[in-house]
Amino acid sequence: MNHLTLFIATLGPVGRNLPAPGTMGSLAGTLVFLLLVQGFGWHPHSIALASVPLFLLGVPVCRRAEILLDREDPKEVIWDEFIVIPMIYLPVSEKISGGLSKELIIWMIAGFCLFRLFDISKPSLIHHSQRLPGGWGVMVDDLLAALATALVLFLAQTFSLSLGG
Repeated sequence: MNHLTLFIATLGPVGRNLPAPGTMGSLAGTLVFLLLVQGFGWHPHSIALASVPLFLLGVPVCRRAEILLDREDPKEVIWDEFIVIPMIYLPVSEKISGGLSKELIIWMIAGFCLFRLFDISKPSLIHHSQRLPGGWGVMVDDLLAALATALVLFLAQTFSLSLGG
């Protein structure tokens, strides 16, 4: 069971063997999200809704991984980055639900880069959320980074600050 827990928490070799595991976990989440939207035609809202129980699963999984690895929020534990990616794109879901386009690529890259910025820099509330106990800190800081990113994308879309206008 411990091997399965670590496999889920680290996305197998992604978190354990690649450089910049948080970025790689975010990239994996973005690519899976893009595949579900573009390849399978799933609506971003459906993907985000489906990610909620997976987020909740991440709380005990990431906590157990912390215990097994004997570190708080170990860098190789990337389930948190991977699973919150759909939340980023909720405000621009209609812009990314069509076919492959320049606008889609711009929104996807902007969301990815902003998320990494918020996740790495951890502004105030995001930083403080890491203190939550029992795996919640591992998961919630990334959720807050995703929601901050979603807010910036919403504002960019609303105030026509994007290239897509």
